[in-house]
Amino acid sequence: MAAAQEKTARVGGNGPSLTREQFMDAFHEMLLIRRFEEKAGQLYGMGLIGGFCHLYIGQEAVVVGIQMTLKDGDKLITSYRDHGQMLAAGMTPRGVMAELTGRATGYSRGKGGSMHMFSREKNFYGGHGIVGAQVALGIGLAFANKYRGTDEVSVAYFGDGAANQGQVYESFNLAALHKLPCLFIIENNLYGMGTSVERASASHELWRNGEPWGIPGRRVDGMDIAAVHEAAAEAVAHCRAGKGPYLLEMMTYRYRGHSMSDPAKYRKREEVDQIRKTRDPIEHVRQILLDAGVGEDSLRKIEDDVKATVNDSAEFAQTSPEPDPAELYTDVLLEA
Repeated sequence: MAAAQEKTARVGGNGPSLTREQFMDAFHEMLLIRRFEEKAGQLYGMGLIGGFCHLYIGQEAVVVGIQMTLKDGDKLITSYRDHGQMLAAGMTPRGVMAELTGRATGYSRGKGGSMHMFSREKNFYGGHGIVGAQVALGIGLAFANKYRGTDEVSVAYFGDGAANQGQVYESFNLAALHKLPCLFIIENNLYGMGTSVERASASHELWRNGEPWGIPGRRVDGMDIAAVHEAAAEAVAHCRAGKGPYLLEMMTYRYRGHSMSDPAKYRKREEVDQIRKTRDPIEHVRQILLDAGVGEDSLRKIEDDVKATVNDSAEFAQTSPEPDPAELYTDVLLEA
């Protein structure tokens, strides 16, 4: 009994308390995303990943905290900064890395690359390269949930750079009109490509963008997984209860440039270093666990396991076969 009580003991956080086990799981998932993305950056630099590659480093608490509130059947859709969402949804590191390197064993059989991966099995409906376009598709997924009479929720991720796109506001209108179970997530990492959100948006309170349609919204510290979990749990419950859509603005930060080809000279190195030093989401959870009595050896084991998983995914991706040229002619037309 004492061991069971210790396992579920509540530990601190700025949001609602999470169990020690939940923080341990979150530490593992966030670290997996961080190390996977670092490895993807290395492979890109070696020329093994081509095209565009947008890394999620720094934003891990957002997707992991939200995923903790979801259940099987809930659907996800996002933009081209999508590797973190894939891994959080349960897609395998091997399959994701193989797709990044354009191999036949990848989730899109090597034809999608970084920006276009899907998994119907995991209810992940893709990263999308057209800015803001995934939001309209996200409410389509929500409409399907409502039409089928389920209580499943659709989560549509987009960035601050997409927040003022026309199709986003059209999606807000339709979602509110039909009370669709759609959770809109603005990942505000402060820079849309190379432009500060303060220069690009007349509104600096993006969480209020749904107000004209009566969509409730909330701004959240996206670097604190407990705060993310609290806000997401409230929003998901709202959607699941048939009350319509909800909007969360997650204040987060990306450590790398917009993509691997972006040197990010529009911001000072001191700015990035200060965020890493004072607000890093993974280090925040690490300290919570240490303060709760979790030993360094336990955390080191998680780190070693994550390192082995990521190295295995990289090896698998580099040794997997290239797609057969015949794949050029598949998935083009639907045979009826």
